[in-house]
Amino acid sequence: MGEAIVARLVAKGIRVIAVARSRDKLDALAATSPLITPCVADIAEDASIDAIRAKIDGPVKLALFAAGLPVRGSADTIEPGAFAVGANIKMGGVVRLLRAVRDNLEPGSRFVTIAGSLGLEPRAHEAGPGAINAGVFNLMRQISLLYGPKGVTVHTLSPGPADTPRLRRIVTAVAEERGQPFDDVWQTYLDQNSLGRLPTIDEVAWAVEMLLAPQASAMHGGVLYLDAGGHKGIN
Repeated sequence: MGEAIVARLVAKGIRVIAVARSRDKLDALAATSPLITPCVADIAEDASIDAIRAKIDGPVKLALFAAGLPVRGSADTIEPGAFAVGANIKMGGVVRLLRAVRDNLEPGSRFVTIAGSLGLEPRAHEAGPGAINAGVFNLMRQISLLYGPKGVTVHTLSPGPADTPRLRRIVTAVAEERGQPFDDVWQTYLDQNSLGRLPTIDEVAWAVEMLLAPQASAMHGGVLYLDAGGHKGIN
């Protein structure tokens, strides 16, 4: 998902500082465009704050947090300590990114994160993503209250399960846990959405690009649902 977002922004002539743990993957990504500046950092560690900050040499128009979670399982199977690991990545990571870029945010800048819809629509077999993303939604609302008065808008994208290799690995693990065929479990994901399909990576990347429009300021503090009709609540 991160690579797709970078590709879309670069195609618009936007300079991107791409952050990831893997130098090899970053170097390969940076080789695709001179507009990409690689930054090797682990957002789960406080050292990432200075590492990211060192790459910034001007105003930040949009900062995006898009790290995934390495934890999964139902309340019956998840390791209890995995909640702390996930919270450190998703909530601690959001705060680390904020501290890395905050001195370069200006009126009209966007601070954005991608938070899974399981934080709003819990499922029995995904205790970690559900609980942790619920915290992310709350944290982003807090940040919106802090930075709105400064003219910096804060946005949460909630794509729900998207058709990605990562989701297919998760479904494989869930199918093994339940003792069901992959296709049966995959269909349960499709059935959650009234559109009958999952959102695509390109659609999520489009939403990030759309937030660069000046009119997107009106969505400050809100959640943009990109789940192909999977959201059930009215909020």
